[in-house]
Order: sequence, then structure tokens, then C-alpha cells
Amino acid sequence: MNDMTRVERAVDSQDIKINAKNVQVFYGETHAIKDVNVDIEDKTVTAFIGPSGCGKSTFLRCLNRMNDTIDICKVKGDILLDGEDIYDKRVDPVQLRAKVGMVFQKPNPFPKSIYDNVAYGPRIHGLAKNKAELDEIVEKSLRRGAIWDEVKDRLDAPGTGLSGGQQQRLCIARAVATEPEVLLMDEPCSALDPIATAQVEELIDELRARYSVVIVTHSMQQAARVSQKTAFFHLGNLVEFGETGQIFTNPEDPRTESYITGRIG
Repeated sequence: MNDMTRVERAVDSQDIKINAKNVQVFYGETHAIKDVNVDIEDKTVTAFIGPSGCGKSTFLRCLNRMNDTIDICKVKGDILLDGEDIYDKRVDPVQLRAKVGMVFQKPNPFPKSIYDNVAYGPRIHGLAKNKAELDEIVEKSLRRGAIWDEVKDRLDAPGTGLSGGQQQRLCIARAVATEPEVLLMDEPCSALDPIATAQVEELIDELRARYSVVIVTHSMQQAARVSQKTAFFHLGNLVEFGETGQIFTNPEDPRTESYITGRIG
């Protein structure tokens, strides 16, 4: 099978969850993202790496239209989720964000109980008919967030009273409570200590059985540990994208090699 056939088969594959074509992002006059093309697979952890300010978080926020909240931000190009354009005028961004959940850099639990943090999304999206169903969703989500055993006896306690690592796992539980298909994580461990980081990384590995996970990380070691695919961004360009092992051991672009070896960044 020649290379062309292999590429075509890869693109035709049912495994592509998000297909981004010619994506450009402008903040006013600043051209922040330049012509990014990437296919993000289902049931895979994809890491975005690159120096600070290279556009990786900006591109991540395009995938659930978080950039809509910034007045001067303009997004051009196509981003398809399961073949449907997420920037189509008929797409409700609130519904989209239920399908494409997000976990932020700093744990940000709501000033509510642990239970209400997780129940919030299912309530507003009408996912539970009654209290028993809601209880079930909350427990299932906290289990998926690998925090159920630590909080099951104090669901009425405030989420803000948990440790940093527990708060981040609570935020992951909150994100999966709406049954998303994609989970975006913007440097989810940068505010955590090494033990909490290891717990969240282990959780990310478990979550990929169920979701397409996209993680922005400033830690190359973390990208190497948790991801199967890696995208290297530099100055708003997607320089290289491929299997994580290959990106780290045998990159094709000299800029990728310079970043991996610490010469730029």
C-alpha cells in the first residue's frame, strides 16, 4: 500500500472526531493562529505542546467556541465535530459545550456543594427526570473523576473546601456529567503538586476509553506520558503532528527537534 492510500484511509476512517481545516484566529489585528489543519481521533489523548504564547490554548478554545466570549476574537476556517460544522449559525454554543467539555488550568469549582457542582450541568440540560436519576449521574461522574471514594460521605460539603488535586478531579467529574464526547484540558495539572498531577494523569489515561481527550500542556514529559498523538505549535503555526513516540524521538521538522531538546521554548 503506497503512502497516498494510507493517508486517504486514515482520513476516511471512522475514528476522526474533530476535523479542523485551514483554521485562522485573529485577536483584532494580531494573527494568532495561522492555517491549522488537524484531525483529532476519538478514544485518543492528543497533546498540544509548544512554547508559551504559541497558540496552543487559543486553538484548544476554538474546539468548543470558548473564543466566542472574546469580543475582538475572530475565527475563520472549518471545525467539524462528527462531520458537522460547530461554527454553523444553527449550532447553540451552550449545547456544543455539553458535548465538548472543558477543564481549565486552575481548578474552578462553583461555590456550591460537591453534589451541586456535578449536578449543575445535567440539571440545566435536562438529563435527569428525577432526583434518583440525578443521584445516579452524580455518583457515576464522581467515579469517572476518580474522586467518589474520597467525597461520598460529604456530598453536601462545599467543593471549594477540597484540596487542589481533589478540586481538579471534581471539575473533571463536572465536565463528564453532561455525557460529553470530547474533553478539552487546558494545562490541567499546572497548579497541582506532583502527587495530584500523577492522579490526574492516571485519570486522563482511563478517560480515553470513553472520550476523545485533548490536553494542552507545557510539560513535554506529561505529553509523553499521557498522549498517543502530539501536535507541536510554534508562533501560531502547527509545525508537526503525529504519533507521540515519533514526535519525541524522531521529529521531522528541525523546529520540533529544537523545542524537544530545549534549544527553543
